[in-house]
Amino acid sequence: MLTETERTEESRLVAALQAGDQAASIHLVSRYHRLLFSLCVRILGHRQDAEDVLQETFLRAIRAIHGFDSQRSLRPWLLGIAANRCRTALARRKRRPRNADLEEAPAANSRHATELLDLTAEIDRALGLLRPEYREVFLLYHDRGLSYEAIGHQLHRPTGTIKTWLHRARAELARELERRGITE
Repeated sequence: MLTETERTEESRLVAALQAGDQAASIHLVSRYHRLLFSLCVRILGHRQDAEDVLQETFLRAIRAIHGFDSQRSLRPWLLGIAANRCRTALARRKRRPRNADLEEAPAANSRHATELLDLTAEIDRALGLLRPEYREVFLLYHDRGLSYEAIGHQLHRPTGTIKTWLHRARAELARELERRGITE
């Protein structure tokens, strides 16, 4: 939840953006860059893709700010845009041709490399194996601290579906980490 000061600052930022203030656009990017970039990297798993999606997110947000309800919080709205852009990027990625030779090359050293990775890297790897909607719900809930209801609103899904997806994501993560010998 936002404090009253943060809420006032956010309202001023929205008003300035809606008025076309260029400095407000810069402030929007500087204020939310880290949060949104982190989400995009975790969902997409690639820094370059995340940078592209982040740029699209800010462009869409600035273009759509005139229709933004200033009674709502800006942060979940931006997270929703970023999550939607990530879903689109994942769908585009599936349509791209893959190079089988590049995918098989790291297999020889993968066991040694895996031993050197820390727990965070292992969790990130396991997250990458989840279905995109499970990964997205997991990250929005655990990394961004959004409620079931807020996630459901952003993804246009019932709260029950969000709870189910989160439960399945946790179960799949636990199985994968156990399979890899990280947990018992």
